[in-house]
Amino acid sequence: MKFSGLLGAAVLAVATLSGCATQQQAEQPTSKVVYHINDASVARMAMNNVRNHKNAEPGAKIVVVTHGKGIDFLLNDAKDEKGEPYTGQIAGLKEMGVDFRVCANTLKARKLDNSAVILDASVVPSGVAEIGKLQAQEGYVYLKP
Repeated sequence: MKFSGLLGAAVLAVATLSGCATQQQAEQPTSKVVYHINDASVARMAMNNVRNHKNAEPGAKIVVVTHGKGIDFLLNDAKDEKGEPYTGQIAGLKEMGVDFRVCANTLKARKLDNSAVILDASVVPSGVAEIGKLQAQEGYVYLKP
């Protein structure tokens, strides 16, 4: 009798631990990718790439890092060459879990403060340093649209 109780407890413990491992695996991103944008003229195409990436791989963790002329589409009231605002597309990607980051060095060089950046993006000290950190320390794959 004691053996079957012990066996049942062991089976329950293994099942519980397996469930925890499965849950941890489910929380892990399937891949981690940094998209590098330093020219806003490719912003629409890049965001289409990001959307396609998330549709194909919903578990991917995607960060879009911008600097130089690449920050332009993440500024308040930014519009593309057709006069269409970027905010809707950005908000949709943000809802999918995409993170947008803007270079503070670029803002400073252009005499802009953080309030010039849309609320869906965050400001990082250096765009290029952010890309390097994501690759070297956090295991992100680099893509340049």
